[in-house]
Amino acid sequence: MTFSATPDGQTAMPVSPETNRGPQGMSETTFTPGPETARQFRDALGCYGTGVTVVTTQTDQGPLGMTANSFSSLSLDPPLVLWAPAKASSRFAPFSTAPHFAIHIMGEDQHDLARHFAQTGGGFDAFDWSVSESSVPILAGCLARFECHLAALHDAGDHAIVVGHVDRAACRAGKGLIFKQGQYGGFAEKL
Repeated sequence: MTFSATPDGQTAMPVSPETNRGPQGMSETTFTPGPETARQFRDALGCYGTGVTVVTTQTDQGPLGMTANSFSSLSLDPPLVLWAPAKASSRFAPFSTAPHFAIHIMGEDQHDLARHFAQTGGGFDAFDWSVSESSVPILAGCLARFECHLAALHDAGDHAIVVGHVDRAACRAGKGLIFKQGQYGGFAEKL
């Protein structure tokens, strides 16, 4: 529950989530993010459609993958990208300490691959893959790929921000796989 402040700065009455009318009369709920509104906050964040990536690395137990939509470009010079694994993930430790990793941008036709690595980190043999010069698992057929070495690691609440220096990149023509409101999808053709 949140509280409003009076003009003199004193705490006043509790403020419940408000429902307002947005554009075209659609209802809109306003709330303060916190433990009691975690689901609402997650739903609001889900309104932003993102691309889908699978990040891979090599561990002592073999190749490891993780689906992530937190990928972003960061710098052209030097060539830097970032992604943000959740600390609660069982795969967090290997990815947050990996000296080398690859970020694969999923094509629209790679829904099964993305879903697989969202559920488990192994099972590479179900897909076409190889090993890079830096011993990182490389998935075939992706829209783009960024082979990186770890440049920085930053604490970010319940996630960490992994900054990668891109050593090698590849891309192909095609449409990207999109994730929005818990669902995978693609681009619609131009009208």
